[in-house]
Amino acid sequence: MSTTRRAAVLAIVVCALAFTLAVPLRTYLSQRAEISQQEQQQAHLRDEVARLQARQAALNDPAQVEAEARRRLQYVMPGETPYLVQLPEDTPQGQQQRARQQAEPGGAAWYEQLWSTVGH
Repeated sequence: MSTTRRAAVLAIVVCALAFTLAVPLRTYLSQRAEISQQEQQQAHLRDEVARLQARQAALNDPAQVEAEARRRLQYVMPGETPYLVQLPEDTPQGQQQRARQQAEPGGAAWYEQLWSTVGH
């Protein structure tokens, strides 16, 4: 057999091996990447479960439930006097003024704003 024929046969064998190994290798690498992504997602979900279990344990405490009800729902116990503090920006006029200020990008220069507050 001549050397060129041997080289051609060897090249064909190498190409056949490369093609037979390429698909499983590609599958292996893509599965490794997917496993890594799933492990990250699993770690994230474990953290979330731990956070939710801590929140559940905190809500099993009646004092915590009472504090949440007072803070979120403004509940008061019988005999207590509730006070509602309303700041100027909480009124409808204050909200409109805040909306106007936000709607005006840049608005007036700082010295014009200062001059208007001086009471002209």
